[in-house]
Amino acid sequence: MKAARVRPITDLKNRTKEMVQEVTDSGDSVVITQNGRPKVVVMDVKQHDRLHDTLAMLKLLAQSQDTLAKSGRVHSSAEVRRRAKAVLARTKKR
Repeated sequence: MKAARVRPITDLKNRTKEMVQEVTDSGDSVVITQNGRPKVVVMDVKQHDRLHDTLAMLKLLAQSQDTLAKSGRVHSSAEVRRRAKAVLARTKKR
């Protein structure tokens, strides 16, 4: 992942259209600061969706590891794929 750019909130206020175009074209996130401190991040929707998909997969992995540690039960790869697709489908509905 590319390093985020940092811009003051006045850039967002005064150059919103240009900033949105820049983020969309480059795929880079922009950290918006207020009084010199980071406050929000502006990112492309595709990047946002990939981030949420990654978090969902990591959550599924953590749950799987926890279940394995507690029960010792192992699932087939087909079952894991089915469950992963279901989790991703639920996250996309949000």
